[in-house]
Amino acid sequence: MLLETDFDVSTADLRPVAWSLEQQHRLQQFLFVEARLLDERRLTDWLNLWTDDGMYWVPQAQQQNNPYDHISLAWEDRMLREIRVRRLSDARNWSQQPATHTTRMVGNIIAAGLDGADNLVAHSVFQMSEWRNTRDMPLHQVAGRITHKLASHGDTWRIRLKRVDLVNCDAMHGMLQAFF
Repeated sequence: MLLETDFDVSTADLRPVAWSLEQQHRLQQFLFVEARLLDERRLTDWLNLWTDDGMYWVPQAQQQNNPYDHISLAWEDRMLREIRVRRLSDARNWSQQPATHTTRMVGNIIAAGLDGADNLVAHSVFQMSEWRNTRDMPLHQVAGRITHKLASHGDTWRIRLKRVDLVNCDAMHGMLQAFF
């Protein structure tokens, strides 16, 4: 999956979607719950929000079109997300002693439309504070835009693509421990 270049990351040519206030509320709640699961380190529950072929992408450049012809900060399929979750959850993981604490604010949620595979494309912005009780890690602030491609799953969704465009994506970063 990581080396395949046919995974559709584009969000161009979307079909408009008729969107009610109730549907907007459901979308907001879905994204708020995702953020809450990450903040509470309920990472296994967070993994359950994904489709089997879902991809997590953090571009390394502004306006990056795809993860195939430019390096990314993260381009993770199911297996890599699961490995990172196991590593973050392992009591013997020295880089998480003490554990990282995060809190996120998610806002400006927009249902942009449907892509060619009928995935709902949603845009939002986020701000995340990250902290570990160590001398070398002061409170760290991260902000950016998130694009979700959500596959319909009963009366809710599963994440097919999560693209996180950090405001400072092209800066030098320390250890990126937490998922955004």
